[in-house]
Amino acid sequence: MVPPAATATSPAATAGGTATFKEPVKDTILTPRFYTTDFEAMAAMDLKPNQVELEAICEEFRKDYNRHHFVRNGDFDGAADKLDPDTRKVFVEFLEQSCTSEFSGFLLYKELSRRIKEKNPLLAECFAHMARDEARHAGFLNKSMSDFGLQLDLGFLTASKAYTHFKPKFIFYATYLSEKIGYWRYIAIYRHLEQHPESKIYPIFNFFESWCQDENRHGDFFDALMKAQPDTVRGLTSRLWCRFFLLAVFATMYVRDVARKEFYEALGLDARDYDKYVIAKTNETSARVFPVVLNVEHPKFYPRLERIVSNNAALSAVDAGEGPAPLKVLRKLPFWAANGLVMAKLFLTAPIRSEQFQPAVR
Repeated sequence: MVPPAATATSPAATAGGTATFKEPVKDTILTPRFYTTDFEAMAAMDLKPNQVELEAICEEFRKDYNRHHFVRNGDFDGAADKLDPDTRKVFVEFLEQSCTSEFSGFLLYKELSRRIKEKNPLLAECFAHMARDEARHAGFLNKSMSDFGLQLDLGFLTASKAYTHFKPKFIFYATYLSEKIGYWRYIAIYRHLEQHPESKIYPIFNFFESWCQDENRHGDFFDALMKAQPDTVRGLTSRLWCRFFLLAVFATMYVRDVARKEFYEALGLDARDYDKYVIAKTNETSARVFPVVLNVEHPKFYPRLERIVSNNAALSAVDAGEGPAPLKVLRKLPFWAANGLVMAKLFLTAPIRSEQFQPAVR
């Protein structure tokens, strides 16, 4: 379960002794967000257009297939001590990013369940089950961090982190993509490590196959919910927003993962190849519900993402350099502007209508 609130620097009890609550990383465009929404609008949603499918998904949630899955075993004993300092650093960063993302989902789903329970019980129950799953994921990741002498103070994060307000349809787009891309990320790592067990640097990866099925079911729920609210996936405005969210999610993941490529190298993966596979599969999956998807096979798609990678590296160099803050801002302006131009070019690249989409052979 999610740990109780505590101060940002207080010790946390762990199986191996004590762990220090880790100071959260500074919020950037690449760090996971916490979300809130219009709860009244969500409660008023009519589910009748896709009631049968939503009830079937809720029944799947009730079965709670993974209720006995997230149980640590002896494989974790001493596993953290086997990592070299460089791998240890990037792995803890991975655990922190993943835990924050899962906990963000828990908070959103839990609050939705609580706020809409009286007016929309079926929707509320689905959100409650998903909150349960995300709490398990976050707790399991945070427990793994304690093997390294650190934990995230999730109670402190709840109270201190800024929340982004999204309309319900934006929540649908963002969370659908988050859950589906999470599925493809986890299953790609799991399948790779099945073939290369020598690269399994920590036993948490043994849990990824069943774990990603939770992500997949959550994504299927948002797929069904958007079909119950057909205006979210019909019309010009919806096509534009779907393009925007696909691009934002893909670009954020690509830039973030290339920046921490050492983590993927420790697993025997190339960060760029891994991300291209995940992006292609998520794009393909999204064509089942979104009216359009991105042309990720366009010859300029990845070269443009690489320009953002280079610009972000330059921005990091400015931050690490000397000089007063106002001067650093001036130095950053050309790179921010360049990134904005590249994102505009990517957004304006003609998308593919989902009914015409043909998956690339990989």
